[in-house]
Amino acid sequence: MKLTRRNFIASALVAALATSTALTGDLAMAAPAKPTPSATFDVSDASVATLQAAMQSGKTSSQALVRAYLARIKALDKSGPRVNSVIEVNPDALMIARTLDAERKAGKVRGPMHGIPVLIKDNIATADKMQTTAGSLALVGSRPNRDAFIVAKLREAGAVIIGKTNLSEWANFRSTRSTSGWSSRGGLTKNPHALDRNTSGSSSGSGAAAAAGFATVTIGTETDGSIVSPANANGIVGLKPTLGLVSRSGIIPIAASQDTAGPMTRTVADAAALLTAISGTDPKDGATAEANTQMQDYTKFLDKDGLKGKRIGVVRNQFGGRNDLASAVVEKALDVLRAQGAVLVDLSQLPGSGRYGATELEVLQFEFKAGVASYLAEYTPNSPIKSLADVMAFNEKNRDKVMPYFQQELIVQSVAKGGLDSKEYRDALANNIKFSREEGIDKALNDNKLDALVAPSGSPSWLTDFIRGDFSGGGFSQAAAVAGYPHITVPAGFVEGLPVGISFVAGAWSEPTLFAMAYAYEQASKARRTPKFAKTVNQKG
Repeated sequence: MKLTRRNFIASALVAALATSTALTGDLAMAAPAKPTPSATFDVSDASVATLQAAMQSGKTSSQALVRAYLARIKALDKSGPRVNSVIEVNPDALMIARTLDAERKAGKVRGPMHGIPVLIKDNIATADKMQTTAGSLALVGSRPNRDAFIVAKLREAGAVIIGKTNLSEWANFRSTRSTSGWSSRGGLTKNPHALDRNTSGSSSGSGAAAAAGFATVTIGTETDGSIVSPANANGIVGLKPTLGLVSRSGIIPIAASQDTAGPMTRTVADAAALLTAISGTDPKDGATAEANTQMQDYTKFLDKDGLKGKRIGVVRNQFGGRNDLASAVVEKALDVLRAQGAVLVDLSQLPGSGRYGATELEVLQFEFKAGVASYLAEYTPNSPIKSLADVMAFNEKNRDKVMPYFQQELIVQSVAKGGLDSKEYRDALANNIKFSREEGIDKALNDNKLDALVAPSGSPSWLTDFIRGDFSGGGFSQAAAVAGYPHITVPAGFVEGLPVGISFVAGAWSEPTLFAMAYAYEQASKARRTPKFAKTVNQKG
């Protein structure tokens, strides 16, 4: 998450489908079984629906898909351009796929995600042979005692979790001068559109892996910008759901008042399918009490006419400035919205904006301290790391490995905070809710009779710089993040080969409206491109 800143094509996939992809170290995996049906298409850009139809017709199998993606990870993530988005693969992935193929053969198909390969962020607990570390060396070796709720949902839906993705360490809540996409455990993830450019974060690996085609779909997490910002930087679709639609149980937290997991995919349709699979009420996460009454099959809202007659507020203070290059792209995207029947209403800025910048940080620091301790006690009770203070001490003891580029100021500040009964905390949280919701997004929507808000998602990706840290332009994540409202970003175009996204934001539980609008825009614009793993962009002059 962000508070202070926020030609290589390889495809030997057909041959790889019937071969082993044994990898080393964290990527070690069991030898595959005998060859299964081969795919006749390139899995790197295939959708959930396409792969589901191919498996149902017998043209391919879940095992073949797992082999293909693992081969692609080996060729492009760990070799070749070395994107380095996958921190670990699941050694049981082929065995799981084999079981799911057997179910399909016996006439049991669990749903649209049956047999579909998925990558999830390395702060989401899995009770299997993989680790869950948030990219931190302090948590290496501490395996969770049970799955996160959304992992259980994925397994129930028949998805195959083929691995974990790298991230900005501790979901980018470690330093005020961090470099996004880097963790002490996983190293640096690169942007597949230009390898010297940053992926943004904190869901860096999930964004890069989705763009590069290392799984059919991926999952990220967001506190403020950690899904939508890397989705923007990597040229994919990213959805931050309404707070409480998706459970946080078993996800290494920053802040209970803002955290959520969400889809990071190549298409809006895939995001809808994935959100449908992971949504729902979790008795262990009180914020999800309404989820079962709100959740739907979001694929039903994919409407090519979804923009017709919609009133959309254009948040003008998000244009220009350090986002000038992105703004030019999004201005053209606004023409697409108009052509599809949307009515655009200019807003100078969101009401309430600027009233919760400092208090957001306060809330996150209080909740980070409390949340990490709760997670460690519940999911890794045998770990020597029991608290955020223990993490801080470990980092100091291992400075050469943990802090070669930037420090841990945010952890130090969080450790110094009091409890959640503190007046300072309660006042800050109340302020955030007031000015982001009823005096913020809700007011903008109601006063102007709007269905949604739109703005550039953020700036094009910046050069990765370990000396100065991140150097991004502004983003449109904060209001929806603090309010706990949904936010979807969709590819809008490119600046010198670097992706730019357009963001749609609306009120609580408005995912159906956002999916309809985002899908209509996506189908009319067709702006996404597959990455070419270029070493750098072609700079003019």
